[in-house]
Amino acid sequence: MESRNPIFSQRGAAGGQPAWAGSAPSVQQLNDMYAAPSYAPPAERAMTIDDVVVRGFMTLGTLVLSAAVAWQLNLGWTLAAPAMIVGLILGLIVSFRQSTNPALILGYSLSYGVAIGVLSHTYNEVFHGIVLQAVLGTMLAFGGMLAVYTLKIFRPTPKFAKFVGGAALAAVGLMLVNWIAGFGLRADNPIGWIFSIAMILLGCFFLLLDFDEIESGVRAGVPARYSWLMAFGLTLSLVWLYLEILRFISYFTDND
Repeated sequence: MESRNPIFSQRGAAGGQPAWAGSAPSVQQLNDMYAAPSYAPPAERAMTIDDVVVRGFMTLGTLVLSAAVAWQLNLGWTLAAPAMIVGLILGLIVSFRQSTNPALILGYSLSYGVAIGVLSHTYNEVFHGIVLQAVLGTMLAFGGMLAVYTLKIFRPTPKFAKFVGGAALAAVGLMLVNWIAGFGLRADNPIGWIFSIAMILLGCFFLLLDFDEIESGVRAGVPARYSWLMAFGLTLSLVWLYLEILRFISYFTDND
């Protein structure tokens, strides 16, 4: 019977003798032969649209469920503020490291969902019915951008991606300056209205970039694990849109 040992299974050039017959192999040769893989590792499956859809439902479902629990239990900002900070940290880690770790991404959804639930409950107490309007507005924006992309009415270009990235950095910078100096960018005035409209448009642009990234990833055959990162990007854009639409509607809603 032929041995399955990698040393004994190697044959010499003649006579069917082991390759090392007549001279003992060195320690390094033995280590090299035993360290050599006995089989090639299976290639990772390529990402599909279905993978992104499933992961998207998981991330959004986690966010919506945690928001609903926070709403029903009427959790105060004592818990919501730390949850928002944790969600922000996890989101930054995923964004900068381009992590595909499901624990980090679902942790972001869970943490930010608690904060959104408390914030939505607070808004709804002041402006009755505003949350439903914001949810419908977010769904319409998502559907509209998906139609624009699917029908090829507009497709993002590298210059467009750079513009959106620069605009996002500028917007975050302006919000930080406004938070410190109080320029009225987030107030109920014409400047606040214009800034909110710009932020809603920026959220729509984010969605177009997300759709393009997903399609490009599927076409390039990236590993399936990257569907988590694509789902995270969609969730991030929808959270941005929802919060901006919620704020914008509040400017034109009478408090009861």
